[in-house]
Formats: sequence, C-alpha cells, structure tokens
Amino acid sequence: MLVKTFTLIFLCLSFILRLVFLIWNFSEVDNGVLGFSSIILIGLFYDLGTVSFFGAVAALYFMAMPKKFIGTYVDRILCYLGFAVGLLIIYFSFFAEITFWSEFHRRFNFIAVDYLIYTYEVVKNINESYPLPLLIGGILVGVGVTIYFVEKVGIFQKTFKSKHSFKKRILPATIVLGIMLCFTLFVKNEYAEIYENRYNNELAKAGIYSFFAAFRNNELNYSEFYRTEKNEEAFLKVNEYLREGQEKRFEPSLSIRRFVKNEGQEKKPNVIFICIESLSAKYLGTFGNRENLTPTLDSLMQVGISFDNLFATGTRTVRGMEAITLSIPPTPGRSIVKRPKNQNLFTIGEVFKSKGYSRTFFYGGDGYFDNMDKYFSGNGFDIVDRGRGFLPDGDIVTTRKNIEDDEVTFENAWGVCDEDIYRKVIKESDIYAASGRPFFNFIMTTSNHKPFTYPSGKIDIPSGSGRNGGIKYTDFTIHEFLMEAKKKPWFDTTVFVFMADHCGSSAGRWELDVANYRIPALIVNLKGIKNKHVDKLCSQIDIFPTLFAQLGWDYESNLFGKDIFKMTKKDERAFIGNYRKLGLLKSDGLMVLGDQKTANFYHWDTSDNSLDPLPLNNKFLKETISYFQVADYLYNNHGLTVKMNP
Repeated sequence: MLVKTFTLIFLCLSFILRLVFLIWNFSEVDNGVLGFSSIILIGLFYDLGTVSFFGAVAALYFMAMPKKFIGTYVDRILCYLGFAVGLLIIYFSFFAEITFWSEFHRRFNFIAVDYLIYTYEVVKNINESYPLPLLIGGILVGVGVTIYFVEKVGIFQKTFKSKHSFKKRILPATIVLGIMLCFTLFVKNEYAEIYENRYNNELAKAGIYSFFAAFRNNELNYSEFYRTEKNEEAFLKVNEYLREGQEKRFEPSLSIRRFVKNEGQEKKPNVIFICIESLSAKYLGTFGNRENLTPTLDSLMQVGISFDNLFATGTRTVRGMEAITLSIPPTPGRSIVKRPKNQNLFTIGEVFKSKGYSRTFFYGGDGYFDNMDKYFSGNGFDIVDRGRGFLPDGDIVTTRKNIEDDEVTFENAWGVCDEDIYRKVIKESDIYAASGRPFFNFIMTTSNHKPFTYPSGKIDIPSGSGRNGGIKYTDFTIHEFLMEAKKKPWFDTTVFVFMADHCGSSAGRWELDVANYRIPALIVNLKGIKNKHVDKLCSQIDIFPTLFAQLGWDYESNLFGKDIFKMTKKDERAFIGNYRKLGLLKSDGLMVLGDQKTANFYHWDTSDNSLDPLPLNNKFLKETISYFQVADYLYNNHGLTVKMNP
C-alpha cells in the first residue's frame, strides 16, 4: 500500500507540474486535443519509469524483510524514514525544476548536472534570487503534511499489518524491478522528442529522468551519434573554404593548419576584450529595443565597427569562451573548456603571444567555476580573479592574482560587480603599460546574471529587479570604464572589443531557435578605421581573425574563423548549437544535425523566427557535416594543439 500511495503522489505532482509548465508557455506550445493528449500519455509513461526507481528500492526492502519482522519497531522507523526521504526528493526536485525552467525553459539537462559541481555559486545564486529559507520550509511542511494525511487514512497501518508470504511479495517486486530495468537499458530520454515543437518535447519528459539521462550522456561521441563523411573528404571541403589566395595550408591533410597573410602595415595596439554576460542583440536600441537600456553600447556602435548580423555558437558562457578563444564550431556534449585535453591548445592567445603580447584573463568570481582557471592558465593566460590564489597544475606556468577584499565594493553569488572588475583591469593595465609590452586582456563580466543585483544608486532600476536592470547596469559600467581608461596614457594605443558570450535566453519552440543566438559585437578605437556597420552573416569565431586582419598581422593559424570583410556572399555563415543539436546557418537556410544521426533542413523566416521544413539539400548537408566532423576530429586527435608543423 505504501508503494502504491507514493506512486500516486508522484504521478499527481508530476501531472500538476507538467500542467504548470504548459500554462507557463501556453502560447509557444502546439495545442489541440491530440497534442495535449499525447503529451500527457508520453509524460505518464516517463513518470512511471521514473517512479519505478523509487519503487525498486521499496520493493527490494519489502521482499527481503522476513515476515516476522514486518510491523516491528525497526520496520516502522525504516518505513517512515524511507517514505519521508522519498517525498523530500520529489518535492525538492519539483521545486528545482521550476527554478530551472524559469531560467532555461527546459527540463533538467547537462547544465543541471554541471551545477552539482559548483554548489557554492549555485546555492548562493538561488538564495539571492528566491526566498530560499521560506521555500525549504515549505518543502519540509509539505513532507510533514503529506505524511500526516497518509497516516490519517491508515496507509501505514495497513502496510505494517500486511503479512503476505514471500511468494506473494515477489510478483509485484519483480514487476517493479522489471520496469526499472527496462527504462535503464532500453528507454532513452530522446524517445520523448516526437514533435517539431521543442516545448512539446520538453513537456512530455520527466525532470528527474531527464537529469539522470543527462548525467549518463554528458559526453557525446560524434562519429557514433552523428552523420559523418570520410575524414579526407570532410577536411578537403573545410580547407577549400578556409584557404584564400594568400593562405598556405600546412600538411598533413587531416589538418586546417595554415599561414594567414594580411595586407597593410602591422600594428600592435593593446587589446582589451570585454565578454559581456548574457547580452542578446534584442536588448540594444541599435537592434530595435525602445527601453533605452544600452545608451553606451548604442553610441559606440555609431563610432566603431559593429557586426549587426553575428550569432553566438551556443547557450552558455563556456561555449562562448570556446568559440572566441579557439575560433571553432561547437562540438556535441560539453564545451572544450570543461573537457580533458583542454590545455596547450592553439587559441587566439597564441597569435597574441607570437606578436609579443602579455595575455591575462580577468573574472570577477572564482575561476574554478566552469573550469575557467584551468583552461585559461593551461593555455598561457595569467589569471586575475576572486579565487584561491594558487598556481594551477600543469606544464604551463602562469601567474594568478586575487581580487582582494579592499578592492570589492559589491559582490553576489557570481562574483564582484562589473565596476570592481573594471577597476582591477585599469590597475593591471597600468602595470602592463609601464613594462612597455603590449597587452591583451580578456574580461568576463558577471553582473548581467540572475539575481541581477548591483550597487544601489547607479541606475534608475532598483537592484534585483530583473534582467533589464542587469543590462542597464552592465551598460553603465562600460561607460564608466571607458571614461576612466581615457585618462590613461595607454588609451590612445588600445583597441576595445565588445561581444556577448551568449543570449539572455536561447530557449524557443524550435530545436534551434535562430533569433535567440543573435548577439552584438563591435570593435572600438581602432586607428585609421571609420565607423562601419557590417551586416554580413557571421559568427563569434570570426571576430578575432577579423581584428588580426585589420591590424595587418601575418600569422600561423589553427583557427576556423575568417576575416569577415573578405567574406563573399557564399562564404557567409554562422554556427549555432546546444549540447545535442548542431546547426549551420547560411542566408535563410538552416541545417541541423541531431544525435540520432538525424538531419533536418529548414527555411528560417526572419519575420516571425519560424523554421519551415525543406527537403534535404545534399550539398548543404555535406558542408554542415564537414565543419562539425572536422572540429570534433581535431579535438579528439590532438589537432588543436599549439605545435605547428610547416
């Protein structure tokens, strides 16, 4: 009886949660009686599979319990305790799902798995974003009330009085264990994805089951799960695209290593790159926003080089860092920043190093988060953060400076406010400039992130009010930073590059929601270059190769990115993806590769951001496969390393 009661409670709560999410995003869901019915039925199927894992534990206990011990004091304690723990898990998971859905509009996925590693930052962020003591108290009260009513209706007493023989107990236990084994061995979470609408697919899933599915499939083997071509053919196609008249490709053939030659006199200004947290293009006035959230960035786009049709490669900060530093299309699974074999790689830092630059990564939080410190230090960058202050392991020795307490005016879960990190950048830039060596500073901001808290009195939106406040404060701090930098003797010889890491939210009804990958990017204070609005379709991976071209640099390259100004119409393209879907966008055509060796081709309607299915274009398909297959091959076969073989 107790197992049946727990199952009923779980199924009812899961149905209510699914209904909440349905109402939450009702306008995005493909509705109709058939659609709703199939969502409920598929959801029930996965809910039964999920609760079977709880039931399996109980079944083993009741099957193993000798008949004479049923109803004893020890049995009662274990039953009450087990039931309470089970309720605590499902109540907590349902609450966690609501917070996760509010941020990502998805069931649990690999991001939730990653968050288990960084419990300090995540718990602190949740505590700053929600009334955590009240919510935890509510969960505990819910557990207590549920146990009280289950006790009141006599479920526990009926369980303790049940004296079935072992033979009678083994049949229901075998059924429950059989269901659990079937789901473990044969049922994949992806089987719920039968709709074109992503929201329908997410609603049909079960959160706890999705979490453990993501835990099992955090890494995806490209050649096993995705469509492939012969490696030689894939590399040939990619190199045909990368090779230009002035570029010489190195051997061996399974490589993209080449020598890039650019026109003009070589210039070596300092370069400060500001990677802005979660800034979608749609929040800028330049892109049509009327709320005046970004007056500084909007004005900069009228004096510098702005890239008005540029797309992020992914949906997380580490994916943006991967694209920017490695200049590479996304690969399935986790970002390379978080994987093994992520050190001694050919990053943009190697190009700067070849020109005599220092290289420093600035972050307002602890660089331990998302493995950023190991990645940047392992690829030759010095580290300035709010971290532990030790030298990282590895062969590449870099320095690490801590942001000290007396340098902090405001701090939340993700680190110091943007004003504080910019003050640190100014301070360190003074030191670099005094050495006479050009410097490259990579700054990762944090203030435009939930809970969107910042020092009071800076802007007209109260701290903690939401994303609009985070964006406006981010823009305000950029203005203050540039005003302070202008006072420095090194300002006139410094180029400033601004670009977002990813959009504020990339969730949408399509498997890849194209408009939610569009981000702003601009280059400011580049001498001899007048204001330009570049409307060519391009990617995050192209910004630094474009900057290198503007500086007249010749260099050895292992980068996929190209000089945007030299792109012809047929060359224009952008890479977008998440941890399972990989997309190539060219003009208004989007090819999406899936992890079941699927390929879908769409016409992207820019007027309403819809994707209309088209028959597969084999030429487009082969090109898409080639890019992602080559990127994956290079990572897994040490083809991204620093060592060049001319």
